[in-house]
Amino acid sequence: MKKHGILNSDISAVLSHMGHTDLIAIGDCGLPIPDEIKKIDLALSFGNPAFMEVLKVVSDDMKIEKLILAEEIKNYNPDVLLEIEKLFADMEDTPEVTFITHSDLKERTKSCKAVIRTGETTPYANIILQAGCIFA
Repeated sequence: MKKHGILNSDISAVLSHMGHTDLIAIGDCGLPIPDEIKKIDLALSFGNPAFMEVLKVVSDDMKIEKLILAEEIKNYNPDVLLEIEKLFADMEDTPEVTFITHSDLKERTKSCKAVIRTGETTPYANIILQAGCIFA
């Protein structure tokens, strides 16, 4: 039995199989997930678990070199954007941040190893994390 890190076996397995530049997404409960992509559904009820709660746990267990967010988060969900910025500002190696359209973000989920669905109900609370290299 694990003593530290993510207890969810699906998330833990995906993270341990990821290599440098591989992608994983964390999304709100409305983000469409392509049929061919592994869906890890954590949503229990509206708002539970929250997007930031899941992002904090995943980011603590993953080397991240790049964040991909929807441009629309700037206008429609600035509070969550601020929380994301604060979370990653304290990291040893601050990841690069890229903004793309929400349509492009949804298209990019097709390249992800998995999409983690949260119970989040605020708009554009979606992120794609690009894995960094743990020994560089």
